Amino acid sequence: MPRLRLALNQIDSTVGDIDGNAESVLRWTRHSAEQGAHLVAFPEMTLTGYPVEDLALRSSFVEASRTALRSLAARLADEGLGAVPVVVGHLDRSATAQPRYGQPAGAPQNAAAVLHGGEVALSFAKHHLPNYGVFDEFRYFVPGDTLPVVRVRGVDVALAICEDLWQDGGRVPAARSARAGLLLSVNASPYERDKDDTRLELVGKRAQEAGCTTAYLAMTGGQDELVFDGDSIVVDRGGTVLARAPQFTEGCMVLDLDLPAADAEAPTGVVDDGLRIDRVVLSEAGQEAADAVPVGESWRSGGHAEPLDDDEEVYSALVTGLRAYVAKNGFRSVLIGLSGGIDSALVASIACDALGAQHVYGVSMPSKYSSGHSRDDAAELARRTGLHYRTVSIEPMFDAYTGALELTGLAEENLQSRLRGTLLMALSNQEGHLVLAPGNKSELAVGYSTLYGDSVGGYGPIKDVYKTSVFRLAEWRNRAARDRGRTPPIPENSITKPPSAELRPGQVDTDSLPDYPVLDAILALYVDGDRGADEIVAAGYDRELVTRTLRMVDTAEYKRRQYPPGTKISSKGFGKDRRLPVTNRWRESG
Repeated sequence: MPRLRLALNQIDSTVGDIDGNAESVLRWTRHSAEQGAHLVAFPEMTLTGYPVEDLALRSSFVEASRTALRSLAARLADEGLGAVPVVVGHLDRSATAQPRYGQPAGAPQNAAAVLHGGEVALSFAKHHLPNYGVFDEFRYFVPGDTLPVVRVRGVDVALAICEDLWQDGGRVPAARSARAGLLLSVNASPYERDKDDTRLELVGKRAQEAGCTTAYLAMTGGQDELVFDGDSIVVDRGGTVLARAPQFTEGCMVLDLDLPAADAEAPTGVVDDGLRIDRVVLSEAGQEAADAVPVGESWRSGGHAEPLDDDEEVYSALVTGLRAYVAKNGFRSVLIGLSGGIDSALVASIACDALGAQHVYGVSMPSKYSSGHSRDDAAELARRTGLHYRTVSIEPMFDAYTGALELTGLAEENLQSRLRGTLLMALSNQEGHLVLAPGNKSELAVGYSTLYGDSVGGYGPIKDVYKTSVFRLAEWRNRAARDRGRTPPIPENSITKPPSAELRPGQVDTDSLPDYPVLDAILALYVDGDRGADEIVAAGYDRELVTRTLRMVDTAEYKRRQYPPGTKISSKGFGKDRRLPVTNRWRESG
């Protein structure tokens, strides 16, 4: 039985940085070859980054990807790496017209290629195109119609791209029909809470359907609102896990697989779902001496990284998302308005973990309504984390405005928030920081925020985190610090005191909102689950409360449209996942 040493490179790519991504492929291929790899793989659309969105519609970008792919193949050979097959995702275009999809020849394709001997030995396009949630792949791409099979060291390896595994049919049963010894899928599947469990179950199921060992290679890092958690998995034909990579970590997982030799009588032509087998032979059974190369610094064969617990996983996603956004958009530091409350405290903690406290700047902006304990809590957070800290009172500005305009009530309250937003943006312009908006998903859902005030910022790290989860994550972060013998970053008082915007005397959030556990439960049904009012009431919630909550959600759409991007951790975040008209008279609540 042939032995194949597989190198799965779980790496991050940057959208549009084709040259930089190619350098990364070159560097990690060199590392994989040093580990004695026989087959090297990289995630979906590694060369262009993912998702490219409307860049796919630009011919110049498509051609840049195609040119870079050929150049990369030549460079690999020039550097002595041409003998190792390399699977790399890229952006391509169809060679023929696609009348079924109304597309001419040259339509963009989400593709991958096998580079070998200085050439593109094999290229293929994603067969199943996702068109739900954050995915719009029918907008951009036409599907592939082949089952690519590459023979490496006498093993037939069937190839797939992401959704080819997530949907039934297509390349999975086709791999069985082609009698493949290994099914390798390259992916850029975005993170969602609890997706690791779903992914593990899926890969095991698909391996059994394909009748062969299955390797699922995933991307890590972040792109705008999306986070990629890695968690690459290899299972045998029965679904037993052979290796699993860590989450939210770049690296190379190398493992030796004893796989069945290629079947000389394996079918050719068209198999399941009309897929035509495209088989390329690169090498027959190799010499056993080549297997003696020891595995070096990569994640070792047979390694099983333990999945993170739920709170650590979500917190890690938030850290990864913020770090990627800041780094990939050229910022060196972030600025946060520190109120002493739980939201800004959690955002500050995430920022310090993502960037280092030396790159985090906090400013307290008290008004006459700001309590002494809130000022103290903000200062204590700064002391515990080591972030840069200053205090700038908004009272003189507030008095000037109210003296000129005689504002009262809600206008007076919102003015305080807007003065803080203006101050933060002024400091951002002056000093070059990225302002972080501290709003959470509960507030965004019901519109409990001030436009051009606390919604100001270039990124919202917790915009997809419900308030109840904000508390839970803060408690987890403090507990994790204590477990490591370190100072918990978030003051206990910020966690235990009643949440308040402190825009009028004695104000607390529950003056305007239901208790957060009840509110978040209703919001999860309505926002994430798309349940109607009657269904939510049937789930045990008071009709009057449901009616009021849903009305707040419906009328706040215009505010959410103006909120900055932020890390997505749920199955339906505010953004591409959930698209509702601003002008909309339909009301679930009647």
